[in-house]
Amino acid sequence: MSGAAAGGGSSCLGAAAAASCSSAGGSYAAAAGGGAGVAGRLPGRVLEHIFSYLDMADLMRCSLVCWHWNNILADENSEVWRSLSTRTLSEEALRSDILCNLPTYKGKLKSFQHALSSHDCSRNVYVKKNGFTLHRNPIAQSTDGARGKIGFSEGRHAWEIWWEGPLGTVAVIGIATKRAQMQCQGYVALLGSDDQSWGWNLVDNNLLHNGEVNGNFPQCNNAPKYQIGERIRVILDMDDKTLAFERGFEFLGVAFRGLPKACLFPAVSAVYGNTEVTMVYLGKPLDG
Repeated sequence: MSGAAAGGGSSCLGAAAAASCSSAGGSYAAAAGGGAGVAGRLPGRVLEHIFSYLDMADLMRCSLVCWHWNNILADENSEVWRSLSTRTLSEEALRSDILCNLPTYKGKLKSFQHALSSHDCSRNVYVKKNGFTLHRNPIAQSTDGARGKIGFSEGRHAWEIWWEGPLGTVAVIGIATKRAQMQCQGYVALLGSDDQSWGWNLVDNNLLHNGEVNGNFPQCNNAPKYQIGERIRVILDMDDKTLAFERGFEFLGVAFRGLPKACLFPAVSAVYGNTEVTMVYLGKPLDG
């Protein structure tokens, strides 16, 4: 069999597996004993090869079909996830240190799914080809922001944000609802300017919400100023309704409490021309 024929056959098998997992996903209990028909009895290496042709959504459905399929997909650094990563992520993202705190291919893919959105942002910014870095165009008298692709209404979530250019007079990180505006005139703290967003201005260390300053953060004497390139970890706990921050593995404390029962998105806002901000979703925060 030629290489082309082999590839075509594998693609057909991949499509069949996707169709099988779509129909079998809803009957997990029935399938749990052995799998989805003939496909469920295939050797692990064969299934892994077939799975390597599927996209993220199909793979997640496949993991629910039976214990055999779930076990194969449990290895987050397997050929399945490596193959999908090389097809989905940019070479820059895979080769640079952007994703250095994500040790698995599946983790890198999930981070890309949660990255800053190129469709939910100010018209004066864009997401670079690496898929994770926001670039602000040099537009005068404008404050520009962006939301993450996915918001959260439950669970605990962590992500890293860092500036790769000057902060200017205002540089805010935090969270926002879908209703919060992502662009306004002038140079202002866009995140925290209304009741739909909560932000920490890295320039003056002020906490902002509903157009008001909610105190300084972190609450210590002579708090150090943010240094360009320094990674800040944001921790959103939708169970306790809190937003907290870490810097250099040092827990800085809870910045906001009493968050609403709503879908909240990671968000940033910037004012400096040609500055860049990178956000990397990490998943569930590690305790301790």
